Amino acid sequence: MQFGLFGGAQSAASDPARGYRDYLDFLLEAEALGYRGCFLTEHHFTGWGQVSAPLHLLTWLAAHTTTLRLGTAVMVLAWHNPILLAEQAATVDVLSGGRLELGVGRGYRHNEFHGFAMDDAEAEARFEESLSVMTRAWTSAERFSHRGRFWRFDDIVLEPPPLQRPHPPIWVSAGRDASIIRAAERGYRLLLDQFSPVDIIRQRIALYRATVEANGRAFDPMSVAVARDACLTVDAADALRRRAAGHQRMIDAARTPGRDGGSHILAWADRPEARAEAALYGTPEDVAPKIAALHDAGVHYLLLNILGNSRETLRGFASLPLSDATSRETGSHRP
Repeated sequence: MQFGLFGGAQSAASDPARGYRDYLDFLLEAEALGYRGCFLTEHHFTGWGQVSAPLHLLTWLAAHTTTLRLGTAVMVLAWHNPILLAEQAATVDVLSGGRLELGVGRGYRHNEFHGFAMDDAEAEARFEESLSVMTRAWTSAERFSHRGRFWRFDDIVLEPPPLQRPHPPIWVSAGRDASIIRAAERGYRLLLDQFSPVDIIRQRIALYRATVEANGRAFDPMSVAVARDACLTVDAADALRRRAAGHQRMIDAARTPGRDGGSHILAWADRPEARAEAALYGTPEDVAPKIAALHDAGVHYLLLNILGNSRETLRGFASLPLSDATSRETGSHRP
């Protein structure tokens, strides 16, 4: 099993740069400790200083790291000009020596679509058109034009082309069966959320693997990443209380007024008992069995959303004693 990081910085009005500097230093230490990669979120209009421009942070990281894989989780395609985003992503890939892992999604927070004056009912259609345009731009050696529902481009060619060919790995966040099957059929990698129970994770990985193999491709266990909230502490109950406010803000931002349902994330995120069960909160002796259970469910790449970006937790997971069964495949239990 390998470890990566999931999350982002938070800035403060009194010192906007400090939160970013601290988080970037946190990621530099993660690389030194052997973590595989980081996946930065994209959010807007929260009022609590979340990262709104992850590719800019990854450009800085590209210049200051050598091995850390640089990911997004996720860029919401509805909010971006797809050609400009394809160019920016390709530039990060070139500058990093081919280390970009581009997570993309439809978006799930109503307040963000409202802020951009967009109908979130169009999210899926915008996602599909944008990703199609981006993929064509990355892979076309000739100039092309595009006429779509949302975008029009005339006689264009991408500059620069990405270093990874045919393009950087594309990760999608999915939870519903149809979305998982579609991701597997298209050759996308799979991001699974931090709240779903282990049995659900097992089912989703099995479905993804079966679809990959049914389409004539070999299944790579590292093509699935599972996020988990994490904090090494002797007081897990206190850590859960501290995290609960953040969870509630996320849930409130995601809900669409007057509409039931919503993102698959909400199926578990609004259940405190599910959040507590999924979280890797507690002493090393508390969390090691949970990690072993995830490994038994097929998880080989675990993304930690570390509470408060704690350096102690970052270092603790780098040296966490895991069972032989969990660590055997990579030869080490270290990230």
